[in-house]
Amino acid sequence: MNKSASQSQARDDAFVRFENVQKSYDGEVLVVKDLNVDIAEGEFLTMLGPSGSGKTTSLMMLAGFEPATHGEIYLAGESINNVPPNKRGIGMVFQNYALFPHMTVAENLAFPLKVRRMGRADIEERVQRALDMVELPQMGGRRPAQLSGGQQQRVAVARALVFEPKLVLMDEPLGALDKQLREQMQYEIKHIHENLGVTVVYVTHDQTEALTMSDRVAVFEDGVIQQLSAPDELYERPQNSFVAQFIGENNKFDGTVSAISNDSCTVELNGGGTVQAARVGDLVGQGDRTTLSLRPERVEIAPKNGALPNVLTGEIIELIYLGDHIRTRMRVAGNEEFIVKVPNSADHVPLAEGAKVNVGWKTEDCRALDPL
Repeated sequence: MNKSASQSQARDDAFVRFENVQKSYDGEVLVVKDLNVDIAEGEFLTMLGPSGSGKTTSLMMLAGFEPATHGEIYLAGESINNVPPNKRGIGMVFQNYALFPHMTVAENLAFPLKVRRMGRADIEERVQRALDMVELPQMGGRRPAQLSGGQQQRVAVARALVFEPKLVLMDEPLGALDKQLREQMQYEIKHIHENLGVTVVYVTHDQTEALTMSDRVAVFEDGVIQQLSAPDELYERPQNSFVAQFIGENNKFDGTVSAISNDSCTVELNGGGTVQAARVGDLVGQGDRTTLSLRPERVEIAPKNGALPNVLTGEIIELIYLGDHIRTRMRVAGNEEFIVKVPNSADHVPLAEGAKVNVGWKTEDCRALDPL
């Protein structure tokens, strides 16, 4: 099969597809610019980005609450641009739960089934099954106000799934929960998705949430997807400086590329020193400015002589004990926010504020990206 035929087949197989989709509210400024995304059936895809990046607008267009200014949105191979929201068969979960306060939990779950004119016995069976699925089997007779925030969110998830939609959209569904409950719900939603095999499109600005739950993550900025990858690919191999800075903690150096050799390059740092870095695509050439990206856990303190290709001297500014590791802030090549995560093991190098130590890393762990 040739390449174009293969790409056509991939598009035909997509369960959800955005094709050249644009959105403008005023006819001038594009909030979403030429969005092209294929989402497979059963996939958990997260749209991640800061406020105003276009992720929520994209979700609202898929839900039917906002019309696309240009382009087509397909669901199961059919264009849904002119299909009203209530005819799309999509489940929705919102940040504020959107439960009916005057109804019991069971009545809230039954509502989307009654709208679809299902029989009473079928409704009762589905409601109980949905309650069991979110581990609230005895809560059907309670009102939302009698539930905790986490329980209300579970009911909201159950209501989105009770009519067995093929697609569920979630818009910042855990934003109102405290940290511990939020983390617990991340795993619960992930497990529900795995058990049911439903397709989920999820919107959040929380990077940890996106990395924890998703099959793939689309990172939005300024109405454009900057990178669409599996979580490990996104974290380990960011394709530009925005993604590197937005996803996880990241050390950066500014410098100039002085030489190029295959997939690596030599960079003269603005703050002094020379390092070898991995070259990412055609982002930088010889003589170009670059921003280097280096994850804190990839840095080794006091490496053995000759063990690593990149070694610089740093001064320890601050030590923070975090149980499993010691967060070490250093001054390295002019960067006073250089972070090293030192594992809290019995044989770790003794550290003291004000001490000068060498730090080192592998060439492939340091990526030469576009300048910030």
